[in-house]
Amino acid sequence: MALRSKSKDAKKTRILFVDRQNNLSSQLAEFYTKQLYSDMYEVYSAGPQKDIIDCDLLSAMYRRGDDLRNMVSKDFKDTKHLPEDAEYDFIIWTEKDIFDEIHKDSPWEGKQILADMGRRSDFTATDDVELDQCLNELADKVRAWVKENLSDPEKLPGLVVA
Repeated sequence: MALRSKSKDAKKTRILFVDRQNNLSSQLAEFYTKQLYSDMYEVYSAGPQKDIIDCDLLSAMYRRGDDLRNMVSKDFKDTKHLPEDAEYDFIIWTEKDIFDEIHKDSPWEGKQILADMGRRSDFTATDDVELDQCLNELADKVRAWVKENLSDPEKLPGLVVA
């Protein structure tokens, strides 16, 4: 699979991050990819459903100095925020359960990567302080995955699982 080159005249590698409601890990992945590698990737996030971005996540990220307030939750049919052609070089699923549920019926055969970051329901927080800690750990996990795996677009074909 020929990847889009990162030169100024060529198209960037186009990525779609997916979680169920596009409200947590896929938003973080989109944010960090844009922050770290906007010169190499055209990046989006969406889900089979849309919701609002997790308000606790917005607060935790803001306290870290990262402002996600302008980000929008999108479903796969969102024509305002996603490319009309729906052509992506790679789909990166950030939740294993949604990958297992729908990847076989997706139109993206041969381009799918599973990077399970977990879900909010995995958190074991019993109060706001612990919830903030869980959200910060998730943000750190997503940022580390993005930094390690997206530093070179040529690595991505080796991560494809479906």
